[in-house]
Amino acid sequence: MEFFSAPWLSALLAIVLIDLVLAGDNAIVIALAARQLPAHLQKKAIVWGTVGAIVVRSAMTVGVVWLLKIPGLMLVGGLGLVWVAYKLLAPQNGGGAAHQPAAATFWGAMKTIVVADALMGIDNVLGVAGAAKGSFDLVIIGLLISVPIVVWGSTLVLRLVERFPIITYGGAGVLAYTAAHMIVAEPLLDSVFDPSVLNRVLAHALLIVGVLGAGWWTARRATHAAPLSN
Repeated sequence: MEFFSAPWLSALLAIVLIDLVLAGDNAIVIALAARQLPAHLQKKAIVWGTVGAIVVRSAMTVGVVWLLKIPGLMLVGGLGLVWVAYKLLAPQNGGGAAHQPAAATFWGAMKTIVVADALMGIDNVLGVAGAAKGSFDLVIIGLLISVPIVVWGSTLVLRLVERFPIITYGGAGVLAYTAAHMIVAEPLLDSVFDPSVLNRVLAHALLIVGVLGAGWWTARRATHAAPLSN
């Protein structure tokens, strides 16, 4: 595609819309993973978390043709994201932060962010690569556009979570929804989900309710156990 031609501009618009929708998930996971860090480390976690997201996404974009050939990729990625969403709600084990959700250290937050970015990046990479239609310059522009979206979005979500902690459950719910979307889109499961809208709806509802319920129950048990351990 030629620069600034009608097809090029329409593809760029599609990529911007994809980034606006899908980069929001990255912003949420970065903010939730960084929320337990000291204030002076939160900004650092957002910046480096975004860098990690872009690096992971760039590597996946280069190998997108190969990735598309891996059977079960969307299923594995979706199940992995379910675990990440749950861990963002559930307390950690051990140490003085035993009853704190999410990572309480910088490197712990980075580990959560990079793993989640790798899992969620599948959706973003496939969407951007499809919209770019083989145009490498559009892929690069798409990656550059996603940077400010993720940084700004992470900062905004973090501020909201600090003010309204209940938003943590909303963020985990969004990640669970993304996981369900990936699982339902897995070609190996077409025979289960394609013929039935009900099955797709039930899969989304089950995963969202399951993640939020399991996270709430685990946090509740940890809270009740806290006085006994002190």
